[in-house]
Amino acid sequence: MSDVEDVVAAEEIVEVEASAPAGGLTVEEALKGVLRKALIHDSLARGLREASKALSRREAVLAVLCESCDEESYVKLIEALCAEPEEKIPLIKVSDSKQLGEWAGLCVLDREGNARKVVGASCVVLKNWGEASTERDFLLQYFESN
Repeated sequence: MSDVEDVVAAEEIVEVEASAPAGGLTVEEALKGVLRKALIHDSLARGLREASKALSRREAVLAVLCESCDEESYVKLIEALCAEPEEKIPLIKVSDSKQLGEWAGLCVLDREGNARKVVGASCVVLKNWGEASTERDFLLQYFESN
């Protein structure tokens, strides 16, 4: 009987560990992971021209817009393309354009893996989720709840 109890106890520990990272995950951390996977799978549209093309063709599954963008028409265009009545595309706003640019791969990495020469990005559009991950599941649940 002690063997059975040990197996049950081990299964309970695994369940607790699997649920712990999802609870401590924030929207920005999940977004960073999703953008990294999309960058690997070459499914990011960066900049106004690429983003507007992907949004108007309805190829996008997620749009990320920087709040510090000064150009009002730029912001209105992206928000309008995301809110078309046929199919609404989720839109997330982040505060820092340099951070968004780093997440989207608009930087040079040094030998230690630190980002250097980061170019700011005002808009990034995700055309494909890439592979299944906990970050993607977290964001999908976040969109359903809002």
